[in-house]
Amino acid sequence: MTRFLLALALVAAIGCARKDSQPVAEGAKPEGTFKVALLTPGPVNDSGWSALAYEGLLAIRDELGADISNQEARGTQIRDAMRSYAQKGYRLVFGHGFEYNEPGAEIAKDFPNTVFVSSSGGKTAENAGAFRFYLEQGFYLAGVLAADLSKSGVVAMIGGPKVPSIQSTFKAFEAGAKAERPGIRVLTLFTGQDSDVAAAKRATLEAISQGADVVIHQANAAAQGVFEACREKGVLAIGSNANQNDNESGVVVASAVIVAKPAFVELARDVKEGRYKGSIRLVGMDKGAIDFVLNPKLESRVPEATRKRLEVLKAKILSGELAVPKDEF
Repeated sequence: MTRFLLALALVAAIGCARKDSQPVAEGAKPEGTFKVALLTPGPVNDSGWSALAYEGLLAIRDELGADISNQEARGTQIRDAMRSYAQKGYRLVFGHGFEYNEPGAEIAKDFPNTVFVSSSGGKTAENAGAFRFYLEQGFYLAGVLAADLSKSGVVAMIGGPKVPSIQSTFKAFEAGAKAERPGIRVLTLFTGQDSDVAAAKRATLEAISQGADVVIHQANAAAQGVFEACREKGVLAIGSNANQNDNESGVVVASAVIVAKPAFVELARDVKEGRYKGSIRLVGMDKGAIDFVLNPKLESRVPEATRKRLEVLKAKILSGELAVPKDEF
């Protein structure tokens, strides 16, 4: 009898314990283990393309409590880095560039619990996609400014690798310049490199030798070479991706800027909360993700009529009245 009563008491105790405890869903992740990785083509201290993505990564850490990691990965390193992060349980692997799109979509099928997102590209899967900043809007306005400021009637674009995302922004710059000044000549030079400062400087000097007196770049970590060449030859430069107006060269009259933090956090939150579905997201001025910022220190170099013109065009872009051209890729 005593043993029987003890058994009943044990069963009752176990039952009460089960009622008091909270059920844990299968596959649930404990707090603090949301892991996000960022792959960049260059160093995150480049004051430009890679730096703005790293700021977005830090915002994900601060606002969502994520464990984060970053590494440079190019060429054959990309797939190995993606697989390594996925094997370590990272929920989101973000590749900052067009070159990360195809590898991410390919590897995604092997790691269904990891989301792979690149900043541009057209390939998607259930757990892979692209996150495209409509930087063409900023480059269009840069083209307008360059056309108004040029005294020679020649402006230039200096690129690193010749990839679709860069080519599309250059087309928008040229469209803005020619809309403002139909007879203007627009030069395009590519170095093929992300971080070769010397090559970017040589390309810029070549453009200047052909008459260019306003230069914009998509040279990533090599941007300093563009600015140094402009300083040496006394011509103006336009920054890109990050706000580069404070560059020590003193020649950056304006910047076409990506504001990455809100967009990065929104994407990461969707992944963390299980809402992400493979897609291509386009974010522009209407989402606060793109801006065009004049350098107040060089304000005297920009005529008042040009400043007003830029404000009018920016308003038209925001309202949808002006659709800036962009390539689909």
